[in-house]
Amino acid sequence: MSDNDYRLGCDIGGTFTDFVLLNDKTGEIKTGKCLTTPRDPSDAVEEGIRALEDTTPDFVAKLDELIHGTTLVINSIIERKGAKTGLITTKGFRDVLEIGREIRYAPYDIFAEFPKPLVLRRYRVEVDERIRSDGSVLKALDIEDTRRAVHKLLNMGVESIAVCLINSFENPIHEKMIEDIIQKEAPDISTSISYKVLPQIKEYERTSTTATNAYVKPLTGRYLSKLAGRLESIGFKGKLFIMLSSGGITSVETAAEFPVRIIESGPTAAVIAGQYYGRHFNIPEMFCFDMGGTTAKSCLIQKGVAGVVPTFEVGRVQRFMKGSGLTIQVPVVDLMEIGAGGGSIAKVSKFGTLQVGPESSGADPGPICYGRGGMEPCVTDADLLLGYLDENYFLGGTMRLDKEGARKGVEEKIVGPLGVSFVQAIWGIHDLINETMAAAAKTHIAEKGGNPKIVTIAAFGGAGPVHAYGLAKKLGAPRLMVPPNAGVGSAMGFFTAPRAFDLLRSHKISLTEVNFADIEDIFKELETDATRILKKETFGDTIGFERSLDMRFVGQGSEINVSIPSGNFSTFSKVDIRKNFDDTYKRLYGRTYPESEVEFINFKIRASLPEKLLQLPKLQVKQYKEATIKGQRNAYSSISKDFIPYTVYDRYGLLPGDRFTGPAIIEEKESTMVVGEDATVTVDDFGFLWIDLNKEVQ
Repeated sequence: MSDNDYRLGCDIGGTFTDFVLLNDKTGEIKTGKCLTTPRDPSDAVEEGIRALEDTTPDFVAKLDELIHGTTLVINSIIERKGAKTGLITTKGFRDVLEIGREIRYAPYDIFAEFPKPLVLRRYRVEVDERIRSDGSVLKALDIEDTRRAVHKLLNMGVESIAVCLINSFENPIHEKMIEDIIQKEAPDISTSISYKVLPQIKEYERTSTTATNAYVKPLTGRYLSKLAGRLESIGFKGKLFIMLSSGGITSVETAAEFPVRIIESGPTAAVIAGQYYGRHFNIPEMFCFDMGGTTAKSCLIQKGVAGVVPTFEVGRVQRFMKGSGLTIQVPVVDLMEIGAGGGSIAKVSKFGTLQVGPESSGADPGPICYGRGGMEPCVTDADLLLGYLDENYFLGGTMRLDKEGARKGVEEKIVGPLGVSFVQAIWGIHDLINETMAAAAKTHIAEKGGNPKIVTIAAFGGAGPVHAYGLAKKLGAPRLMVPPNAGVGSAMGFFTAPRAFDLLRSHKISLTEVNFADIEDIFKELETDATRILKKETFGDTIGFERSLDMRFVGQGSEINVSIPSGNFSTFSKVDIRKNFDDTYKRLYGRTYPESEVEFINFKIRASLPEKLLQLPKLQVKQYKEATIKGQRNAYSSISKDFIPYTVYDRYGLLPGDRFTGPAIIEEKESTMVVGEDATVTVDDFGFLWIDLNKEVQ
């Protein structure tokens, strides 16, 4: 065996940290899971690696890559634990973070709250300068005024400085001058300059994104540096990569420079895995469903592609209301995320009804059954009491669950106050969280033009397979797919993600006026920048580029993304580009307006290295087949409305061609699959479970 045959995926979630160890030479996969350590996430990383060493000694020294996903960035924003941040902006634009787009997310609610800006007003200073919209200088930057502004922030004790000037995306000369002044006056302070972070039109989005990057940059840098040092101390000599929100992976250096790009680092990976599986099995529409301990994430994958959107929100005041959060303008996989996980807390609402989530018990203390001091009944407690989980086989038997403690908690907090039976309480918790997820899923699928009655649901996460059957029933979906190692699906997804990075530049100009040679120059500059970034991750690999345009009708406020063929842009005709725009617009909105003028807004590239993807291993058929049936366990049936015997299967003993009907529980170390009596389970050559929900119940 060579020295570089292993790759490790490590995903830090809100409750658990997941690990997948892949031997690229043999295809062998080993997994692990441990509780997340919120105070220092690297503790859990080392703990999980040490546990894997028990079965694969000395693998750390043979690691070629470690691919990491983390919730650190988004958690620091939500919990407001980032750096004390200052903002330098153009005179007159100090309040852009409050003004935003001047849109109320709840127009009839006079008490509607808005998220507080990450940069407090007293830490925002103005400088006297002005760049026109065409990039020409209207008023030169006052150097002494700028130096005083920098010292004002330093004297207030800021740890990080964001710089965002009006129209700097067209001409960053003044931002570069301010950057030089900061480096001379305070060379050790963290900086985020908008022309580097987001050289894009739309002042509020650019300012918000740059300020967010500055807010989390010191914390992220310290964490990644500590993680790299800790890994090195235990013998890791390979390359450390970080998952991007857009679905690619990048170097730790790039992630530290642009942490705003990794806000949705962890949740994205399971979707990328689903995308890979969908293409492998030629599934036209797949609803990727990932439910962990804290949240449930999902995405509709159409024609083998997970959509990527240019804008998203974090830290919403009203979790499910668009517009109530901080706007971030970076590419991100089009996820739907709700507060529904195994740790979601069940309680009696102020209206005297059962409420489950969005609050979560997290990893510490966790659900009552974890035995770590949790006092509030959670979804996992209900799943245990319904018979779906085995208290002696949670995490493969490494963590024993307190069934009696969970029972007492439900009786005290739910049964008594609501005046319902015990069975009604525990089934109500399980069913209500399924109903919550189904309602959100129906909306998400409808918005994408999909039909839940034809999609295949792919289940990931520790709690995903437990709840996937109930979700599928409520959606009317005909089929479920549960991949091997579904409980660590996000960590597995790292091996299906491309090494890629997205860049853009704004330059507004009409199609009739533009010189295509100038556009080719813009694309070449972007490709040069992307090459510089990706060179940190490769040793001689060829870099590929995909180009696209954001275009709109002149006078519109929103644009559409238009794909363009490869090749020198100066050789294209304006007629062909206009046709591409009209075809795209018509496909999206049903019609176009040939008589109306169009304009370019953004020029985009995706730079990527050759794929180094997971090769799905086939199950090894042994001459001697161990018994797959572990026994029977009474569990609640939504069809029989009672506890009935479920056959319990050992997933590791299932072989290609195995087929059985529900009611069944299929157990593996990191998760448990539950199917009712109206389902048929089939095992394929790769160990995937395919659950057909069309069986008639006698």
